Amino acid sequence: MTNSTNSVATLDKLVALCKRRGFVYQSAEIYGGLNGVYDFGHLGYLLKENIKQAWKQSITTTEPNIIFLDGSILGSADVWKASGHVEHFSDPMVDCLNCKHRYRTDDIDLERACPHCGKKAWTDSRQFNMMFETHLGAAANQSSIAYLRPETAQSIFVNFKNVLSTNRVKVPFGIAQIGKAFRNEITPKQFLFRMREFEQMELEWFCKPETSAHYFERWSQARKDFFAHIGINAEKIHLRPHEKNELAHYSVACNDVEYNFPFGWKELEGIAHRGNYDLSQHSKFSGKDLAVYDEETKQSFLPDVVESSVGVDRLFLTLLFDAYHEDVVDNETRIVLRFSPKVAPIKAAFLPLTKKQIGPTEKIYNDLRSKGYQLQFDESGSIGKRYRRQDEIGTPVCFTYDFESEQDNKVTVRNRDTLVQERIAIDQIEHYLQNLLKN
Repeated sequence: MTNSTNSVATLDKLVALCKRRGFVYQSAEIYGGLNGVYDFGHLGYLLKENIKQAWKQSITTTEPNIIFLDGSILGSADVWKASGHVEHFSDPMVDCLNCKHRYRTDDIDLERACPHCGKKAWTDSRQFNMMFETHLGAAANQSSIAYLRPETAQSIFVNFKNVLSTNRVKVPFGIAQIGKAFRNEITPKQFLFRMREFEQMELEWFCKPETSAHYFERWSQARKDFFAHIGINAEKIHLRPHEKNELAHYSVACNDVEYNFPFGWKELEGIAHRGNYDLSQHSKFSGKDLAVYDEETKQSFLPDVVESSVGVDRLFLTLLFDAYHEDVVDNETRIVLRFSPKVAPIKAAFLPLTKKQIGPTEKIYNDLRSKGYQLQFDESGSIGKRYRRQDEIGTPVCFTYDFESEQDNKVTVRNRDTLVQERIAIDQIEHYLQNLLKN
């Protein structure tokens, strides 16, 4: 008998689950760990890959005219001066003079005592640039300064004309990129929510200025719908327009897709109407003309840009929060991740009931695995314990080869969410999986 309870996941529960099941590890843990940096294990890698694949499918379904780019992580200082990051990419910071703890000013009440030491002795608030600076070559001077990119967008803008001329595309079109970015966060916090090294999925949609408002609304709605499509509870998602006083220096308008985390409504993805700020800045600083010639009007113009930007790692954390459940089954607590099959790291597990059934079960498993399905084979422990392991990593279904399988050429398929078990023919397993992933 099952009594289902949708328990609220806590960060502590998720951190423990991620470590226990190999989703995420603290980077350099044996040396004490590196704050704000994490390593992803096998299941974490698979979940991230599924997230990225779902994102690529989503944007190319919304608009087919999209080109992909893989830009460099190191960026010239001139690029970041032109983009405004050297001048504007900063957060307010304050220190406790007593214990030396450092905080973001907007995270702390300066009218109260330091939460770490209990003393009220604050420095003045000051701006802290979050870009990681490095030097190219053997000499370290002003001419050798470079930066680890704090976002992936700028390599798209500086390659705009290259992409335009080599791919035979016309405005409107998009350039998309998935890649690492780096921000020297003052206080990394809430596990994967705010990190110093993270992965972004960004799309820059180039369009005529008179159509930019239309595309801003179109992409805002499409991006909100995406999260429900990959299984996130739609009631926990909303669009929040930015107030004028919180817009970034490059934005004409911005909508945030927010998720209702246990620690409040927070940004999951930003959709920004950037105007032609980026192309005009890079045109000005580089001296290169980045305008596009319009055959209809016989005039050149700088396209406007609508950007959508979402962090892979933050979406990873959101999916964990949303999928985490605790059910009471026969008076025992069962932890289960109710991932959509679209993103679940393991789509199905194959379980021989006893060691005698290992051979034929492996044959079925290997045949399907060779076709590209993300599967797992588990022969260790009681069948109940193996089910629980698969529930905890979010596997939608388990196929068990038992004593009757040799006679009836069937296996028992057990559903993660309903716990319903049914017999299906072995030659129908792939069809069953295809329907599961499609629906």
